[in-house]
Amino acid sequence: MPKLPGWRIALSFLAVASLGGCGTLPAPMPAPASHAITEVSGTRLAQVGAAGAPPGQPGLSGFRLLPQAEFAFDARIALIRQAQKSLDVQYYQIHSDEIGLLFLRELRDAAARGVRVRLLMDDLYTGGQDDLLLGLAAHANVELRLFNPLPSRAGSLAARFLFSLHEFARINHRMHNKLLVADNSCAVTGGRNIASEYFMHGSAANFIDMDVLSCGSVVREMSQGFDRYWNSEQVRPVGNVVARTPAPDAARRHFDEALRAAIPELPLPSRDVMERSSVGHQLEAGMLELRWAPAQLYVDDPGKIVRGNDAEAFRGSVTEGTLRAFDSARSDVTIVSPYFIPGQRGMEMMRRATGGQPGRIFLVTNSLGATDEPLAYAGYRRYRAEMLRIGVAIREIGPGITGKSGRFGDFGSSISRLHAKLAVIDERLLFIGSMNMDHRSAAVNTEAGLLIDSRELVADYNTLVSGPSRASTVYRLRLSPDASHVQWLELDADGNDIVHDDEPGGYFWLRFKNWLMLPWVGEELL
Repeated sequence: MPKLPGWRIALSFLAVASLGGCGTLPAPMPAPASHAITEVSGTRLAQVGAAGAPPGQPGLSGFRLLPQAEFAFDARIALIRQAQKSLDVQYYQIHSDEIGLLFLRELRDAAARGVRVRLLMDDLYTGGQDDLLLGLAAHANVELRLFNPLPSRAGSLAARFLFSLHEFARINHRMHNKLLVADNSCAVTGGRNIASEYFMHGSAANFIDMDVLSCGSVVREMSQGFDRYWNSEQVRPVGNVVARTPAPDAARRHFDEALRAAIPELPLPSRDVMERSSVGHQLEAGMLELRWAPAQLYVDDPGKIVRGNDAEAFRGSVTEGTLRAFDSARSDVTIVSPYFIPGQRGMEMMRRATGGQPGRIFLVTNSLGATDEPLAYAGYRRYRAEMLRIGVAIREIGPGITGKSGRFGDFGSSISRLHAKLAVIDERLLFIGSMNMDHRSAAVNTEAGLLIDSRELVADYNTLVSGPSRASTVYRLRLSPDASHVQWLELDADGNDIVHDDEPGGYFWLRFKNWLMLPWVGEELL
């Protein structure tokens, strides 16, 4: 997750003072409230989603892991194409690249069929997209709203941030949720935004990520959570944020012309890494392969961003609920988090959990070479040696070695970066969501997540990551024999350990930048 560039604050304040330009938002106008469509029993998605449900157990929901990028994208497109009544879509980022434009094209086409489309986007990364968004919103059956809009409508993120700094205390809070609900019956949620690098189409780097397809009762809870955001005070219609209002015909033409840059289709293998056919194929056949289980949905209140302090924001948050689940573990917890900054609360929890017994907490995160947020890595580095001392097992994703496993797709010449946010508790509970293990997710941004009680789903995850390639595609961390520093272990072609006494790959410039900038950046901004 690209983070708000807080480390530029000091320099940006000076620039704002010298340029003297600050953006302003139009006066807010009340937007009509709307809610999820509940009469969906006659839709194909409702019928197919319920077809495999265990009889006599109405509280269960059906789930399928979506670790492979192409299949995760297919699941979204398949739900959009099968929708008959409604699409409720909520994302932190939708880029205007070839993948993002394909996604928006499908939403437009669904609206043209008469499907009601409600699209809610966080406003941070919409710079330069005003005409595109206004054009989509000009189509019949489409409504588009922006969460916590910035005062500036400049084209680049840096310029928007620069000219919005006079409202930094407000714009620092973002909606990090990711959700697509079709006909209030099936949904995709998890870690992926909508952009090329989340679906194996980035040229330089691509993300290892995880989503989950959900059907059943938990989807109706997701719809209720979407409604809370859609109708909240933190959300505005795009037409109330962008000052200019082009004629609807011209806006639609501009949108349709922009779609020429979309990729026609995303190529899809016949089966995924778990040897399952695609969601689209299964929907066409009328039967989804799902794991049915009880689940708990965590969704932050959109008003979290206006609470007075960190303690109030943390109370009742997705992070609080997830940490409570971690604390209930009887044997072990595996945490997968690209940005892991535990803070003192997290360290105290891990000390209690390990009790001096190594291996009870297993952490997978990014190495310095893999992360897209070097400052977040530097924040994690502050705690790394102490985590090893108290018995936390740590693995770091290697930018050039992890993608070789083939378990998450074909990375080609690009590097692999971890972006998945998940956890396994006692080999029984599986958490998947948008939440990172850091202060920003806990008290600054809004998040969402699912805690699923399913040994079968955990077994699916273990199958995905197990096998002889597991150790050879990550760095294994340990303390040096004299406990003075961290070492990285990597297997060579013969299965022997290569020991690195410093971050593998060098990255001296990144380390120097972190050393230079980190003293200026509080942990609350990472």
